[in-house]
Amino acid sequence: MTAVITPFPGRGPQQVGFEREELQRILDLYGRMVAAGQWKDYAIDFTRDAASFSAFRRAAERPQVRIEKRPALRGKQGMWTLFGEAGQVLKRGHELPGLLSPIERRLLKIVED
Repeated sequence: MTAVITPFPGRGPQQVGFEREELQRILDLYGRMVAAGQWKDYAIDFTRDAASFSAFRRAAERPQVRIEKRPALRGKQGMWTLFGEAGQVLKRGHELPGLLSPIERRLLKIVED
């Protein structure tokens, strides 16, 4: 069941946010990265144009990754963007699971026989 937020008549939405399924997918990845010892803290920011989730190795550093949802780009390059630690664009896309794949690959370990 998806909740629908209806703005007051004559007013547009005040901020962009994550849907429940999107946030659940992001927080699931965050939990696995914490368990692997890669991330220790996170921050969520909602503005009029974008919503972003930042993950940190330590609380006092720049984010190691930032996942940004910008619905205005939905028809162009896709509304999802993955940024690296230096602010570089690592990946853009229309779907969140495809965007998270480079991070999820870090969790894979080579198993020797």
